[in-house]
Amino acid sequence: MVRKQETEGRRKLSVKLSSSDRKTALLTGASSGIGYELAKTFAKEGHNVVLVARNQGALETLAKELQRNHPISAVVIPADLSDPSTPGQIREVLSKESVPVDYLVNNAGFQVRGLFQEADLKTQLSMMQVNMIALVSLTRLFIDDMVKRGNGGILNLASTAAFLPGPLMAVYYATKAFVLSFSQALADELRNTGVKVTALCPGPTRTEFASHFGTENSRLFRGAVMDPETVAFAGFEGLMKGKRVVVPGIRNRTLTTVTRLIPSRFLIPTVRKLNEDSFEN
Repeated sequence: MVRKQETEGRRKLSVKLSSSDRKTALLTGASSGIGYELAKTFAKEGHNVVLVARNQGALETLAKELQRNHPISAVVIPADLSDPSTPGQIREVLSKESVPVDYLVNNAGFQVRGLFQEADLKTQLSMMQVNMIALVSLTRLFIDDMVKRGNGGILNLASTAAFLPGPLMAVYYATKAFVLSFSQALADELRNTGVKVTALCPGPTRTEFASHFGTENSRLFRGAVMDPETVAFAGFEGLMKGKRVVVPGIRNRTLTTVTRLIPSRFLIPTVRKLNEDSFEN
């Protein structure tokens, strides 16, 4: 659900972007973590930004920061992507104001931990809605215009979790596998259109996302953990270069390669042990 901004009561959201020749990036989950850093990266590179997340205050603070530091415009759309109607509402708001979306960054997501049989079904389905269905919906809603213009890009946030099953986080890992598979297939379908599609697959990253869901002290976060700024730039650079999959960091690239070589009967119990450790910390 898109929440209209309020001043002396409810009013229509006004969308104004400077310099019509500037390209515009729509970013979901832009209020913190990798999404926050991606917004900063797009703005630094001269793109107008449309910032989407539930936290309106955080979005407005970021918008002011970006406009203060760069000659771009930033639009805030407070929205809850767990509501199936939200992607269409975002499209409607931007269409009414004739705002083109040149780059779509599907960054929003969350995770649920624990045994699947004990997890709340509504929460699991909500996670699927945000991590997968909203991502697909937004992609479908904006892709036609990109293809007609003959240029554009879509950056989807997957994870190193996309490369293997994840006991105790079964649905979350599966959503990221979906994002990776969907992005690779779509990139091939669009290979002659001028529209690029990239799946960004970060490993453990120091963000509010990790601390909020209790994984920052797990074994996964021991050793070399990447910062969100580095991950965001890797994703941005990969998209601009037309890379279909970006796995930032040597450690993470090594991990994704090794997981393809280890038999699942050994790999899956190892992943479970790592996820069990995250509960104990």
